[in-house]
Amino acid sequence: MSKLSKKLLRITGKTNGRYELIKENDTILLGLSGGKDSLCLAHVLRHMQRVAPFKFKFLAVTISYGMGEDLEKLHAHCVEYDIPHEIVDTKIYDLAKEKIRENSSFCSFFSRMRRGALYTYALEHGFKKVALAHHLDDAVESFFMNFSYNGALRSMPPIYQAKNGLWVIRPFIHVRERQLVEQAREFPIDPISDEACPAMRFDVKMPIARAKTKEMLAKMEEENHDLFTSLRKSFENINTSSFCEEEYLDR
Repeated sequence: MSKLSKKLLRITGKTNGRYELIKENDTILLGLSGGKDSLCLAHVLRHMQRVAPFKFKFLAVTISYGMGEDLEKLHAHCVEYDIPHEIVDTKIYDLAKEKIRENSSFCSFFSRMRRGALYTYALEHGFKKVALAHHLDDAVESFFMNFSYNGALRSMPPIYQAKNGLWVIRPFIHVRERQLVEQAREFPIDPISDEACPAMRFDVKMPIARAKTKEMLAKMEEENHDLFTSLRKSFENINTSSFCEEEYLDR
């Protein structure tokens, strides 16, 4: 059994209790890319199965893009640590060559296609919830990207229901990315990195908005060490009447 951070378990447990992400007899499909975030979540969910006062079922699923990815080490790691795991083969990579539009976002395309394959598997196999490993840094970065580039105040909720009826949960939504970096070092496997992204095989300029946002936030945090703590609290303290949307104005 890998040694899991007590702080990581405490934050995840508190988040689960507050938002009731996982309940008795839940069936959960975990999107396991093999990166540090989803790998950590797989171990935490397996730990929860052992110690939680309620029973739930989860399965980790890795979506293969169909470009010859080597996923044997990831599967062997899951087998060794008793993490139920399946690999789902798709033709997303070949489809991208035909369907993706010029000047469109490759990352966004592959993300949508992978999420669609995950949802399809969940619906076909009777899962009610899909677990994603987005963390607090992801939520904050998304907020600033929407704020700066899309003209919208939007982030990532801990739980929501998709149009297809599935519930999407984010148990790590209050966890910092650096905690997951540290935790991943405890695992006897190298997490799959961005080099495995199929977009890397296309001769295109990769999007830089998230990288710029991450760099900006790092500089802001250097000046204000409580930045992410304050931002997390602000996501729970939304004063809608202080904006210009007519629906929320206090008349």
